[in-house]
Amino acid sequence: MSKTVHIIGFPMDLGAGRRGVDMGPSAVRIAGVSEKLRALGYTVHDEGDLQIKNQETQKIKDQHLKYLPEIARAVTIMAHKTEKIMDEGGFPLAIGGDHSMAIGTIAGIASHCKRNNKRLGVIWVDAHSDVNTPETSPSGNIHGMPLAVTLGIGPTELTTVGGDFKKVDPKNLILIGLRSIDEGEKQLIKKLGIQSYTMADIDKQGAHKVISQALADLHKRVDHIHVSFDIDSVDPTVAPGVGTPVAGGLTYREAMLIMEEIADSGFLNSLDIVEINPILDNHNQTAEFAAELVASCMGKRIL
Repeated sequence: MSKTVHIIGFPMDLGAGRRGVDMGPSAVRIAGVSEKLRALGYTVHDEGDLQIKNQETQKIKDQHLKYLPEIARAVTIMAHKTEKIMDEGGFPLAIGGDHSMAIGTIAGIASHCKRNNKRLGVIWVDAHSDVNTPETSPSGNIHGMPLAVTLGIGPTELTTVGGDFKKVDPKNLILIGLRSIDEGEKQLIKKLGIQSYTMADIDKQGAHKVISQALADLHKRVDHIHVSFDIDSVDPTVAPGVGTPVAGGLTYREAMLIMEEIADSGFLNSLDIVEINPILDNHNQTAEFAAELVASCMGKRIL
């Protein structure tokens, strides 16, 4: 893991059905994420936020792919920035914003890995699987489609960001914390054989066994692990300020344990934190939790 962290803010709520997650990057900065990383010995460079147009300045041209042109533009820029950071030996920490951001971050990382003969694995921690397509999405909100896009499924404006190739192999992808999945997503997950751990699996097996098994499986096949962590994977009692809250999520300690185990694996090289909505939060509680989560993923320990 690089000791130089580059923070990139992605202040966008265009992919979401509810306003407010565009303020997530600011909230996490206020919660002291940079200070926490410096305390762990990292050099931190804050690259600022991408400039993204808000909803009021645009029109929806396709109800099945809402705000597609601006999202495609923004994630393309994100891909270039992420790839550049990786090429220079840095660790990209991308803070959203809605989960469509991951189209850009993963595209940039995948491009870097492809050029350097590295095998990319992705751990997707989320209440939702985000493998909808324009045909299966009930809402047309693109934040429910980013994982499908990285698998090469979806509009070409998004699947070709960072290059015209499949960014992630389904066998190198692991979903953790699922508890709200649309019918079309269930079918695609089964068709592609994506390794998935629902909250029922975590209830039965425990978070430690789940993440240990996930990491053991990935270690056989990949050199670079990217984590995309949607804060709505955590129970709303812990993290109330999220884009799409769903009851029955990860506890505080389960979430921290998952991130600590990923850090201990030694394969983590990039990280997304998304869907923090300060409008729905309580005194920045969720952003403060997110900052602590980042610290755990980067090496902070109790003792």
